[in-house]
Amino acid sequence: MTPLLRLLATSVLTAALLPACAAPKKTDAPQRPPLSQRADVQNWVADTAQRNNLDAQWLQAQLAQARFLPQVPRLMTPAPKTTSTAPDWASYRNRFIEPIRIRAGVQFWNEHADTLARAEATYGVPASIIVGIIGVETIYGRHMGNLRVLDTLSTLAFDFPQAHPRAAQRQAYFQGELAQFLSTAWAQGSDPTLPLGSYAGAAGLGQFMPTSQEKWAVDFDGDGQIDLFNSAADAIGSVAHYFQAHGWISGLPVVYLPVFDPEKLDLATLLVPDILPSFTPEQMSALGAHPEEGMGHPGLLALIELKNGRNPPSYVVGTQNFYTITRYNWSSYYALAVYELGEAVAAARQGTSSVPIQPRVIAP
Repeated sequence: MTPLLRLLATSVLTAALLPACAAPKKTDAPQRPPLSQRADVQNWVADTAQRNNLDAQWLQAQLAQARFLPQVPRLMTPAPKTTSTAPDWASYRNRFIEPIRIRAGVQFWNEHADTLARAEATYGVPASIIVGIIGVETIYGRHMGNLRVLDTLSTLAFDFPQAHPRAAQRQAYFQGELAQFLSTAWAQGSDPTLPLGSYAGAAGLGQFMPTSQEKWAVDFDGDGQIDLFNSAADAIGSVAHYFQAHGWISGLPVVYLPVFDPEKLDLATLLVPDILPSFTPEQMSALGAHPEEGMGHPGLLALIELKNGRNPPSYVVGTQNFYTITRYNWSSYYALAVYELGEAVAAARQGTSSVPIQPRVIAP
């Protein structure tokens, strides 16, 4: 997933994947007209063909094979906020930092140790971060999704749920992803009905969206083609390249723990930038939350708030590298889970146990 996918729900790339769509059942609900009969789709076809130098009849033929997936718009519609669904960092963490994923991560790292080391040397991104991403996204290829990418992207491109607060923006985004997906298939001479992916159209071991694959996927195994489904090397190199392109700084820590000074604490100001690093260590300290072991940090920082259900929130201090992880999925929970999973796998390879990060709460 890449990457803009993090702007979808907090765990677009990390949510449980759905079973393939069965044949439509008879229903009394109004039937949608075929895409070929919709004026908005025909306008999109004409514009996409012109912009991407594609054959309009070929585009029509591909869309004629697309199926509407009713579950996909439902999954894109934000759930009502209630106290029972309040975010809980501990529950989120436990979904990903668990024995099955850690054991699979050790096996993946052992099998591809040379490739991971080469990716780290080439792009400056630690093997643990690459392993964390692929583990959170697909459990190292075990769950890459089983919905046709053509179906999910066409559903979201032309029937995005209007109840979404940013429906117009998100629908335009998915129309762009569909255009790129079909443009790539046209250029490669491949069948766009074959690739399978998640309910948002992300695909492969690292769950790249079509535009992310076009921009940042690399042929890391040197066989002359990019295969993010069957080539672990291509997936590893592509994830590392993505992070390098989005601002990863080699050797920089990902998080620090904060130390709070209740007398000076200006939490409202510290939380305004959200996950975007905006304060020097000295500025954070003046606002009552200095980063433990990070006062010499060479860059900007962000105070990251983690909700804990009905309990008080807890906090970590995120660096530029923490922010870069959120470029894959726009979620502080996701970024911290990726980091911790990578650390847990690295420790397990050495026969030890990693010490979980203990985000700090503000003392009453």
